[in-house]
Amino acid sequence: MSKSEIILIGAGGHAISCIDIIEQQDKFKIAGLIGIEEELGKIVCGHRVFGVDKDLSELLKQYKNALIAIGQIDTDKRNNIYSRVLALGFIIPTIISPNAYVSKHADIGKGNIIMHGVIINAGVRIGDGCIINSRALIEHDVQIEDGCHISTNSTLNGNVKIGSGTFIGSSTCVKDNISIGKNCTIGMGLSIRKDLKDKSRFTG
Repeated sequence: MSKSEIILIGAGGHAISCIDIIEQQDKFKIAGLIGIEEELGKIVCGHRVFGVDKDLSELLKQYKNALIAIGQIDTDKRNNIYSRVLALGFIIPTIISPNAYVSKHADIGKGNIIMHGVIINAGVRIGDGCIINSRALIEHDVQIEDGCHISTNSTLNGNVKIGSGTFIGSSTCVKDNISIGKNCTIGMGLSIRKDLKDKSRFTG
C-alpha cells in the first residue's frame, strides 16, 4: 500500500531532524518543504523546497498532511503557523520516532513530534502541536499543554505541569510537582525547584 504524502512547513535545522524521523518512521512520504522565497529550490536531505506560505491553499488540493517543522525558542511564531495551517484544512499528524519510548498509558495529542531517544512514561498527557525534542525524559503523570517545546535532554519529573506555549531549554531539570505557567521561557542547563507564573522568563 502506498504511503500518504506529507509536506513540511519549514526548511531549517529543525526540518532536518523532522525529515530523519519521518523517514525512519516510514508512515509518510515527504512531498516537499515550504520555506521562504530565498529557499525555493533548496534541497534539504534530498527533499526540495517547492513552495512558500502563500502556496499552501493551492497545495491543499493535492496534499492533505502537513507538519510544522519549525523549531524555535519563540513558540508564538510556530504556534501561529500551526493554527493557520490547521485552519486551512490540513491534517497535522503526530510523528513519533521509532527510537522513542511512549508508554501505552500516556495520552498524546495531535500535531506533535516526538524525537529520537525520548522517554514518555505512564500517565503523561501532552496536548497538541508540541515538540518533545531528542532525549527528553517526561516522567509519570506530567501534563504538557498545547504548543510547548521541551528541548533536548531536558527532564520533567513526576506530576510536573507545563502551561501552553512554554519553552524548556536543553538539559534543564524540573523538580517533581512543580507547575510552570503559560508562555514561559526557561533557559538551558537549569534546575527548576519552584512554581513559575505565566510569562515567566528564567535564564539562571
